[in-house]
Amino acid sequence: MNRKNALATAVAAALALGTVTVVAAQSTAAAHSSAGRPGAGFRAMTADTRREAIRTADRNASATARALGLGPTEHLVAKDVLIDADGARHVRYDRTYGDLPVIGGDLVVHLAEDGRTSGSDLAHPGAIRIADTSPKLTPADASAVAVKHAEHVKHARTRGSDSSTLVVYAAGKVPLLAYRSTVTGAGEAGPASRQAVIVDAHSGAPLDQYELHQNVTGTGNGINVGQVSLETTQTASGYTLTDAAHGGTVVYDSYNSPQSSPKQNARAFTKSTNTWGNGTSSSRESAAVDAAYGLARTWDYYKNAFNRSGIRNDGRGAPAYVHVDTNLVNAFYDDDCFCMYFGDGSSQNGNTPLTALDVAGHEMSHGVTAATAGLNYSGESGGLNEATSDIFGTMVEFSADNSGDPGDYYIGEKLSMPNGYLRRMDNPAADGNSLSCWTSSAGSSDVHYSSGIGNHFFYLAAEGTGTKTIGGRSHNGTTCNNDTFSGIGKDKAAAVWYRALSAYMTSTTNYAGARTATLQAAADLYGTNSQERYLISKAWAAVSVGTALPDPGTGSPSPSPSGSTTPPSGNTLANGTFERGTGGWTQSDDIITNSTLQAAHGGSWYAWMMGYGAAAVESLSQSGIAVPSTGTPKLTFWLKVLTQESGYAAYDTLKVKVNGTTLATYSNANASSGYVQRSIDLSAFKGQTVKLEFAGTEDAYLSTVFLADDIAIG
Repeated sequence: MNRKNALATAVAAALALGTVTVVAAQSTAAAHSSAGRPGAGFRAMTADTRREAIRTADRNASATARALGLGPTEHLVAKDVLIDADGARHVRYDRTYGDLPVIGGDLVVHLAEDGRTSGSDLAHPGAIRIADTSPKLTPADASAVAVKHAEHVKHARTRGSDSSTLVVYAAGKVPLLAYRSTVTGAGEAGPASRQAVIVDAHSGAPLDQYELHQNVTGTGNGINVGQVSLETTQTASGYTLTDAAHGGTVVYDSYNSPQSSPKQNARAFTKSTNTWGNGTSSSRESAAVDAAYGLARTWDYYKNAFNRSGIRNDGRGAPAYVHVDTNLVNAFYDDDCFCMYFGDGSSQNGNTPLTALDVAGHEMSHGVTAATAGLNYSGESGGLNEATSDIFGTMVEFSADNSGDPGDYYIGEKLSMPNGYLRRMDNPAADGNSLSCWTSSAGSSDVHYSSGIGNHFFYLAAEGTGTKTIGGRSHNGTTCNNDTFSGIGKDKAAAVWYRALSAYMTSTTNYAGARTATLQAAADLYGTNSQERYLISKAWAAVSVGTALPDPGTGSPSPSPSGSTTPPSGNTLANGTFERGTGGWTQSDDIITNSTLQAAHGGSWYAWMMGYGAAAVESLSQSGIAVPSTGTPKLTFWLKVLTQESGYAAYDTLKVKVNGTTLATYSNANASSGYVQRSIDLSAFKGQTVKLEFAGTEDAYLSTVFLADDIAIG
């Protein structure tokens, strides 16, 4: 999450009043008692109130874009508005560049009750500049290239030029003109799995790819919520599975329509009596009962806990289709059609429909994520997307309080998997694939496995460490740093996550950004110096994301993640290789990265500074570095400079500073085809504890990129 509070000093649209006000930057956090605020701090809104708030946001979109310093060809489209109990607003926008949608261009503007801006969160900071919006590739070319690059489906194919759309891809450091193509083939979701492939519109180089069906897969042996009450609708001839109490949600029988077209043979469930199913798969109604019950309980959870009315907070229910395809061991939410699909399973799981309570909650929560942060379904943001669905699917299970499926922190435990579950939140790594602790390679893992980091965090934040029996199942809250602590309770932890998701996260948020977002949300709900915020930080440290805050009761710092800031042998600098991500460093922006758009000198992580092609400044620093007191200490690092500038004049610079003193300056004039090792004498600082800073400055014209890696002092 790119927190740009400096933008709060600009002029911003006061959406509540339709006026424009100037205000100095301030934190969005406010002191509250640890009693917290209900509904994750948000007011309940009627559909009419929400629509009017969005219309007001759209009317002020141009003023907001100017206030944020966006370019003249950039436009904002209001997506959602949330209003705090104290009247503050959080306005979420999508961004376009000309007529092109911007992937990674979403943002949230935070307004105080009086309409003054208090902060903003941007998936891509600042204005977007594209040198040429005329692609070298045609849509047909892009489709052909996408088929070649598709990694998650076999026998990939497209529907021709209609499957490729021209976009601006801003999820990386430098925005690029790109095509977003839809590829179909055999994959985890079945023979008609769909995958988005994003390629450079000029070169065809792959930029990103991810599944379009966000799903739960597995083998199970039965789901049965028992005898439950269902909301149905009476017609002249009988009853239908239409739930008017939950936005008009309708459950359809897909009649084994292919996954590529689940509505093909679909028809509504109707009958003359109001009794449905027999508790076994011999009745096609039984799976529909499970689905209808699960979706209703999910709606109720979001409404009761967060004042949210349905997936998109607009009071509309999403249709659901059961009995999709044949031998489909899958369930998924599709945001394109605003609907959910449930397969019947296969011989792998005794032909058991995938309509478990936590599965229904999981899939409907993908829709909530799409309607709020819109987390990209790849890299670390994809893991957060999956973790969000696991978190709220679990909370739905607790909230439903169904004796046949009591709440626990196991995902898919009713599916009779060989090991008894799909995933475990208390000990994700127990399944042999999921990650319990963050590592620098987390973004390269399957999103269903990297979700373990977020799941583990949530369990520890809610329940703390140690062994417990929950819902009749054994749980063991272990940590990655051998710390022990108590949790804040699942309801408080869920409120923090929901507020972070809906008010602060954006499409490109990674785990470090999620930590920042949840700490801000905890401060909003319980106060900056609350035990809740402190324990949230401890839970993140316990999964190797950041360090714990000082205990507000004692002022003493808590244990840090094991190895996260310990200097390598012979190096007084922490994490000079960046292979531990951001550990040990303070950055003004998302500088430390493992983006494949550039190459690291060693490993996969490096520091990418500047490259905007616009006036900008960035800083990467580390304090508390002990310079050796003997010999001739030196700072060494590898630097690569790429530039669009020409000549030997220094237009864009990177300064290396120690304790505020500039020791070396590099510029566009130092451009190189590869990494060059640089060395700076630190004899003047022998035996001192210093602050090292790399300070970048770029002018308003052509871009220069500075890549740094393998930094050492010795």
